[in-house]
Amino acid sequence: MNGATEVRAAFVSDSEPERNGVGAYYADLIDQLADRRVDTRFVCPGRSGQKGFSFPLPGDATQRIYLPSPRRLWRALREFRPTVMVVATPGPYGLIASKWAHDKNIPLLIGFHTHYAGVTDLYGKSLLKYFSRGWFRFADRTLFRYGDRVLGNSEDMTELADRLGAKDTRRIGTLVPRAVLRTERRPLGDRFHRVLYAGRLAAEKRLHTVIDAARALPQIEFVMAGDGPLRAEVLRAASELDNLTATGWLTRSQLLEQMDAADALVLPSEVESFGTVALEAMARGRQAVVTSTCGIVDWPALADHLVVFDLDDELADVLKTLADEPVEARRERAEAGCRAAHALNERSLDDWVDLLRDPLGSDA
Repeated sequence: MNGATEVRAAFVSDSEPERNGVGAYYADLIDQLADRRVDTRFVCPGRSGQKGFSFPLPGDATQRIYLPSPRRLWRALREFRPTVMVVATPGPYGLIASKWAHDKNIPLLIGFHTHYAGVTDLYGKSLLKYFSRGWFRFADRTLFRYGDRVLGNSEDMTELADRLGAKDTRRIGTLVPRAVLRTERRPLGDRFHRVLYAGRLAAEKRLHTVIDAARALPQIEFVMAGDGPLRAEVLRAASELDNLTATGWLTRSQLLEQMDAADALVLPSEVESFGTVALEAMARGRQAVVTSTCGIVDWPALADHLVVFDLDDELADVLKTLADEPVEARRERAEAGCRAAHALNERSLDDWVDLLRDPLGSDA
């Protein structure tokens, strides 16, 4: 954004923009803040000259942890002169930046989007599990000690942050990409014939339920988009089932095309702090089918327009029931969900602007 403004918000993340949910969240937020007189700087791998040495994320070689030059990172922040800083991740970027903000007495907001220590419990290699869990517990508590406020996108996350020592917590909404909001939508077809999964190919996503559903419902096409440690398992299933396609990782525009081609998006996760891809599907007029453990269910304005199932339920049964519904009922629910998703995006953007303008205010 050009021109001096009274709010200069620095966003710091260990995630590359749009490579995963956290990176995409802040890329979308920053894009829309440009219309709200908030000057922004995104400091993360691939931005502001930042990259540094990297190594694979333990348990997921498709993502990397970058070790930035502290001096270069501090220089990027010092030159921008932020009035408020938002740290999104508990990695080297986040820890170095939070220490700098604390020392400079700059209001510091911590985004708590994923409980990484909890996710590592789902991985079987004991040494890796205990090392990763110990690191993330240390990192979360360090960020919470430095941070003035911790922001979570579900009640479970804010309650967990309270237990981990956060000074003050607040639930904050989620935004979707500008293209999702403004690109003309394709209407739902008369026949329920295509289901999309989009996200990391990882244990906490319970991908076996999608594969089992594809096996049980050969009349429905299934598409699994994403990358992750379970990629080989998904590719093997795709080679065995004529109605299952694995696309690999997709750009945002490619994902939008897949979403518009689907009748429903499924998110069968065991652990999901929110589930932004489900909100994107709703904003495109598609039915979002999610487990009761997804944080998006905590938002009453959205919950009534979701298809929610429990971890013990069979995804195939849920999808068959949905497919057997009259098309008018599916369209009505999808359109209501679309309106709710667009409304939440505007409210969330308003909340972010208020928060960045008054980060420490009691009613921010």
